[in-house]
Amino acid sequence: QVQLVESGGGLVQAGGSLRLSCAASGRTFSTWAMGWFRQAPGKERELVASINWSGGTTGYADSVKGRFTISRDNAKNTVYLTMNSLKPEDTAVYYCAASYPGALKYNSWGQGTQVTVSS
Repeated sequence: QVQLVESGGGLVQAGGSLRLSCAASGRTFSTWAMGWFRQAPGKERELVASINWSGGTTGYADSVKGRFTISRDNAKNTVYLTMNSLKPEDTAVYYCAASYPGALKYNSWGQGTQVTVSS
């Protein structure tokens, strides 16, 4: 059973920074693509950033390009989301998710961590 546990959320002022972490169980973490999603109240969940198994390929939603950075440490079974220049519209619950090799979707999800950006 794969478990993903997010941490690092909290309350921050606009313009501030946070780093989210997602610790994964499972011996094959280094083969998974990973993603960070977010869901704000009344809105659909959206993919914020993704990273391939090696960390060599990343992708970002237009709304966070240049401000957020996704990275991973396969030795620690952890994926990170570094968020800079935060805006009130970044307020949401942030989830990490894993996509197994060959899968066309994200297979496992964490429980989420709240990020609140005050103006």
